Amino acid sequence: MASLKSRFFYYAVKRQLRKFALRGGSLEQVRAARDKSSQRMFPAPVGVQVQAAHLGDCPGEWLRPDRASADSVILYLHGGAYITGSCHTHRGLAGHLATAAGLDCFLLDYRLAPEHPFPAAVDDAHAAYLALHAQNPLRTIVLAGDSAGGGLALALALRLRDAGHVPPGAMALLSPWTDLTLSLPTHQSKAAVDPFFPDTSTLSMAAQLYASAKDLAHPLASPHFAALHGLPRTLIHVGEHEALLGDAHALAANMQAAGSPVQLQAFEGMWHVWQIFAGRFAEADASVKQLGAFLKAA
Repeated sequence: MASLKSRFFYYAVKRQLRKFALRGGSLEQVRAARDKSSQRMFPAPVGVQVQAAHLGDCPGEWLRPDRASADSVILYLHGGAYITGSCHTHRGLAGHLATAAGLDCFLLDYRLAPEHPFPAAVDDAHAAYLALHAQNPLRTIVLAGDSAGGGLALALALRLRDAGHVPPGAMALLSPWTDLTLSLPTHQSKAAVDPFFPDTSTLSMAAQLYASAKDLAHPLASPHFAALHGLPRTLIHVGEHEALLGDAHALAANMQAAGSPVQLQAFEGMWHVWQIFAGRFAEADASVKQLGAFLKAA
């Protein structure tokens, strides 16, 4: 059963997002508002040094926890439906994961749609990964990402596999968005309990902006339709109160059928990327701790 404190946050998030939706605003205003509020609400955790940097031509931030291991490094790909999100919005979540894993983390500020539609985000993730490997040839690179960033991490792993590059050591995926066609039943059946996606309009709009004139079912845009053999071991965490629950279950089933090692854990009463509240209630801390331990063991 979900804790009382997590239930308080669930209803608070649901209420706040409803108010935010009623205010409306342009995409630029939405991005700016999210950046501003996130810097206040989700700063880097204590003990994590933040350093702006580039990997190749791709901007981002190094998040370096105290006494980080030199064996591995995390490449983190943020969520935001491919149209919002930045280092400002995800510095806290990525920093908590880096701390839990005891690893340095590069939080990539990849290009967003509609200004830069698919495959720009995949290209940036690929370029950053190759630059990170060139700079750290002896370190294992592990991938992590939430929501669209989870789908992007999977797309990156697919591209690396198909190009014959050194694969990541592991993937930690938080509520990954893998089906831009929105064909899975929970896109509808879980909408009423999902604070972020109470209907399919937001995801549908974002998918169209990201894919532009390209096929929504392209395997690097919607890995739900990809061949999933030969992928690194993967841990998926998803909430039972979210529209993307079906994406996570289908991904785990398809990876298992293709022979790729995968574990899935669905958290009772949790919503989309609740881990962003790490440090505030037990279920967020438990998920981040498990994901961090998984990446550390790669």
